[in-house]
Amino acid sequence: MKPYLVSLAAGLVVGLLYNLADVRSPAPPIVALIGLLGMVLGEHAIPVVRSLLQHAAS
Repeated sequence: MKPYLVSLAAGLVVGLLYNLADVRSPAPPIVALIGLLGMVLGEHAIPVVRSLLQHAAS
Protein backbone atom coordinates (compact mmCIF):
# COMPACT_ATOMS: atom_id res chain seq x y z
CA MET A 1 0.00 0.00 0.00
CA LYS A 2 2.89 2.35 0.78
CA PRO A 3 4.20 2.50 -2.82
CA TYR A 4 0.73 3.55 -3.99
CA LEU A 5 0.58 6.37 -1.46
CA VAL A 6 4.10 7.54 -2.33
CA SER A 7 3.22 7.49 -6.02
CA LEU A 8 0.01 9.42 -5.42
CA ALA A 9 1.83 11.97 -3.25
CA ALA A 10 4.55 12.43 -5.89
CA GLY A 11 1.91 12.94 -8.57
CA LEU A 12 0.13 15.53 -6.46
CA VAL A 13 3.37 17.41 -5.80
CA VAL A 14 4.25 17.46 -9.50
CA GLY A 15 0.72 18.60 -10.35
CA LEU A 16 0.99 21.43 -7.83
CA LEU A 17 4.39 22.46 -9.22
CA TYR A 18 3.00 22.48 -12.76
CA ASN A 19 0.14 24.69 -11.58
CA LEU A 20 2.44 27.06 -9.70
CA ALA A 21 4.77 27.33 -12.71
CA ASP A 22 1.71 27.93 -14.92
CA VAL A 23 2.63 25.19 -17.39
CA ARG A 24 0.51 22.45 -18.86
CA SER A 25 1.08 18.76 -18.44
CA PRO A 26 3.15 17.33 -21.30
CA ALA A 27 0.26 15.07 -22.31
CA PRO A 28 -3.49 15.47 -22.05
CA PRO A 29 -4.72 13.58 -18.97
CA ILE A 30 -6.63 10.93 -20.93
CA VAL A 31 -3.60 10.22 -23.13
CA ALA A 32 -1.40 9.86 -20.07
CA LEU A 33 -3.88 7.51 -18.38
CA ILE A 34 -4.18 5.34 -21.48
CA GLY A 35 -0.38 5.19 -21.66
CA LEU A 36 -0.20 4.12 -18.03
CA LEU A 37 -2.84 1.46 -18.66
CA GLY A 38 -0.74 0.14 -21.54
CA MET A 39 2.31 -0.02 -19.30
CA VAL A 40 0.43 -1.96 -16.62
CA LEU A 41 -1.04 -4.39 -19.16
CA GLY A 42 2.37 -4.90 -20.75
CA GLU A 43 3.97 -5.50 -17.37
CA HIS A 44 1.52 -8.31 -16.60
CA ALA A 45 1.24 -9.83 -20.08
CA ILE A 46 4.27 -12.14 -19.99
CA PRO A 47 3.47 -13.81 -16.63
CA VAL A 48 -0.13 -14.37 -17.75
CA VAL A 49 0.95 -15.92 -21.06
CA ARG A 50 3.51 -18.13 -19.28
CA SER A 51 0.86 -19.31 -16.85
CA LEU A 52 -1.56 -20.10 -19.67
CA LEU A 53 1.13 -22.02 -21.58
CA GLN A 54 2.06 -24.03 -18.47
CA HIS A 55 -1.59 -25.00 -17.89
CA ALA A 56 -2.02 -25.93 -21.56
CA ALA A 57 1.12 -28.10 -21.52
CA SER A 58 0.08 -30.07 -18.45
